[in-house]
This record gives sequence, C-alpha cells and structure tokens, in this order.
Amino acid sequence: MTNFKYKPDGEVLKSFMKDSNFFRGIRGPVGSGKSVACCVEVFRRALQQKPNKDGIRRSRWAIIRNTNPQLRTTTIKTWLDWFPEDDWGRFHWSVPYTHHIKKADLELEVIFLALDRPEDVKKLLSLELTGIWINEAREIPKSIIDACTMRVGRFPSMREGGPSWSGVIADTNAPEEDHWWPIMSGEVPVPDHIPIEQARMLVKPDNWNFYTQPSGMNEIKDDQGNVLDYEANKKAENHSNMLKTYYTNLVRGKTKSWIDVYVMNRLGAIQEGKPVYGMFAADMHIAKEPVPIADGVPLYIGIDFGLTPAAVFGQKVRGRWLIQSEIVAIDMGIVRFAELLRQEIATRFAHLDVHIYGDPAGDFRAQTDEDTPFRILRGAGLRATPAPSNSVDLRLEAVSSYLNKMADGKPAFMIDRRCPTLIKGFEGGYSYKRIQVSGERYDDKPDKNMYSHIHDALQYLMLGAGEGRQLISGQKPAVAFNAKVDFDVFRKKPKGRQRQGLWARM
Repeated sequence: MTNFKYKPDGEVLKSFMKDSNFFRGIRGPVGSGKSVACCVEVFRRALQQKPNKDGIRRSRWAIIRNTNPQLRTTTIKTWLDWFPEDDWGRFHWSVPYTHHIKKADLELEVIFLALDRPEDVKKLLSLELTGIWINEAREIPKSIIDACTMRVGRFPSMREGGPSWSGVIADTNAPEEDHWWPIMSGEVPVPDHIPIEQARMLVKPDNWNFYTQPSGMNEIKDDQGNVLDYEANKKAENHSNMLKTYYTNLVRGKTKSWIDVYVMNRLGAIQEGKPVYGMFAADMHIAKEPVPIADGVPLYIGIDFGLTPAAVFGQKVRGRWLIQSEIVAIDMGIVRFAELLRQEIATRFAHLDVHIYGDPAGDFRAQTDEDTPFRILRGAGLRATPAPSNSVDLRLEAVSSYLNKMADGKPAFMIDRRCPTLIKGFEGGYSYKRIQVSGERYDDKPDKNMYSHIHDALQYLMLGAGEGRQLISGQKPAVAFNAKVDFDVFRKKPKGRQRQGLWARM
C-alpha cells in the first residue's frame, strides 16, 4: 500500500473523525482543514470495510458540490492533492467524474456530482452507495440531504456482507441563520414562517452530530465594542498546515460580513454578485405582519417548471401586489408538483378565482412524453396558461416597476415572510454573476442558482397578470381589485366603515 500519512490538527477535527454516527457535519472558517478531513475520512472508512468472500474491501462513495465549476476547481482539486493519479489510479474526467482506486485488497469507487445539472441529480437518486460527502453544505438544500440519506448503506450488497459503516459526512463554511444546518444543530430556533410539517423535518435525529471549529482570528475591540482589528486565535485549527500570516493576509480589504462568515465562523450572509433588484428594501417590501387574503380578488400563480419547480402566489389589491406564499421543490416532476399546488390552493385560496401562468416553454412536448406541463396541470383541474412572453428584460421590468412604485402612500409591492426563498433572492441571492475578477463587470442575465427558479415564477405571475405587457403591445395590465377597507385579517367580524382597516394600514 502507498504510504499515507494524515493527522487531524485540532480537537474538533479529531472528534469529527472519531465519530461514527450516521450523519456528521463540521463547520469552520476557510483554511481550517475540514475539506481535507472529509477526503481522508472517505478513504479511512474504505480501509475499515470488511473484506467480502473474495477478500476484497469494496466501497462506493459520492462526493457532491452545488455547481460544476466549484466541483472541478475546488473539490476535485483537493481530492487529487491527496490522491494523485500517479499513485492512486486514473481519474476519469468524463461526466460523471469518477476515480477508481485499487490498491492491494482495496477497491474504492468515488463519483463526483454537481447538482446544477439535472442529469446529475437523477444520477444521485439512482446510485447504490456506501457513503456520501457533501462539500460546502450551506449551498445544498435540506431535501437533497434527505435524498442522500436514502442512497447510502446500499453498497456493498448484503449478499457481499454489507457496508461496515455507512452514512453522510458534510463540511461547510458558516451558513445563514435560517439555514437547515444551524436549525438542526440547535444554534437557532425554527423560524416562525416555516410550516409545522417542514419544522418536523428540521428536528435533529439522535444519530446526527454537528461540530463547530474555533474562529481563525480574535477581534480587538474598543470600549464601545467596535472592532478595531484582528489577531491570531491560538485555538484555531490546522495551524501546522498554513502560514502564520494566512488569516492576517486574508482579512485585509474584506468587509466585516465577509470576515464574520469566512474567518470568524459566524452565521450570516455574503453578497457575492450584483443583486438583480437593487431597489429592493427589506424594511419597505417585507410585510411586518402576515399578508391577508382578500375575498373577491383573483389569485395569480406563477410557475417555473423543471426538476426544481417553484410557484408564487399573489393578489393585486388597491393597486398593490401582495405576495402571499411560495412553493419550492427539488427533484419533483410536474405531476407531484401539481398535487402540491392543489393542496395549497385548497387550504388557503379555495374561495378565490385562480389564474395560473407559467414558462411558455412548458407548452412544448418533451421528447419522451406526449404531455406538456400545462396539459398535466389542466388534467389535474388547474387552469394554467403560458405567460405572454419569455423575454428576460420584460420579465424583470414587470417586477422592478412595482418595487419602485407607491400606491396610496404605501409600497406597491409587499411580500409575506412565508416566502423565505423569494426574499433571500431579493436580498442578493438572485444576482448577476461577476465575470471579471478585477473591476465591476457582470453577466447581462441573472445567474441560474437556487433562487432563480422562484424568481422566474414571480416574473411569470406578473406578466400573466398583465404587468409589463403594455411595454410591447400597449395592452392594459390586469385590473386592480379594491378590497373592502374594513377588512381585517385579525378579526372575524368587519370593523365599522369609519375605522381604518388592515389593507389601508399595511
């Protein structure tokens, strides 16, 4: 066997690797050695696999990253730094990327998957695996994590003795506060906007463990608590594998929010691209109270199809767009998604006239299916039609025109907190990707990421309702309905007409 030496440099790293729970996650700053620890853990578990009747130790792992560029430039690079082809066997660079390691009685197959390709998501859901490593888990939705837990423990087969250990390992930099990781680890409570059924999925199972590494540096503060500078944290991990000046050089020229996440290992958000809707203001456009549903006012639903379908629900009341809720799914076909739509409509909007608009491309037949998404929706009893245009510029204008507008002294666009993915997109997740390291050059189209699907759905809603159409055809947008001024979501009986109602106050 080729010589292989590794020693975890840090108590948290050691505890993480000694743990044999079904799911283990480690969160730390950049340079803390967590990715290398996961690489070694894959190999270590392969060595611990009991031989089959032929005397061979067989394992099969999948290593997952959210996008192909990050998979190739970061994850695969780290893996090959430790398991170079010259020593461990040829790496296959055709998709899916695969490394077959055969040494003595060891046979380890490692499959690398990026989840920005629908075919890779399908591949993951069909694999029979020993274990899975999720690299940078903050970029991966909880539904994918759940899917991963169903694919491990299936190789080798029980006829060959089964896996000696199986499970999921994950590493990440600090995610946002409402991400599944800090909720399941117990760092933050379940947000109020998350439905009870989803909240139950965020309770940490007994065989799951989360580990948090120390920060890379300590803050130097003045008497008022303002951060003046940073100094080395003697408790930081992976010291022996980095320059003494690594973190000192790293923090120079960085924003405090960047340093908080990547160096201090604190929960938070980093805006890395240019927001599509720079005019969005949380204090103005996010409702302080639940957005009420107006009786007698049509409900508009926008849908984006594909393997990550999404839907947005909204009403136009007194000249204002009020966005009520969202549905976001992963790896779900249109038949199952149609059922989710039916449930949401029946639960909250059964008394309303419903209009559904979607991606015009959804009216074309798939090569393998005679039905289109629209025909499937109509077959499920949902009145759905294509949006009048798929022009990105027109779609963006339909939304941005209301972000810049007031109606009766109030914002003409208001969104309920029941739409967390849509909100995160507005706050910077839905963005133009930087195309030049130096300078401020960005793509001219929004980046396709986890926030683009829900925002496409919102745009189809607005276009379908008539917003933006006048820009190309002179058509008038959908009529704004006036809800009763005495309507108050917090009271069953209407207030007297002389009093100001909720619609007027919101």
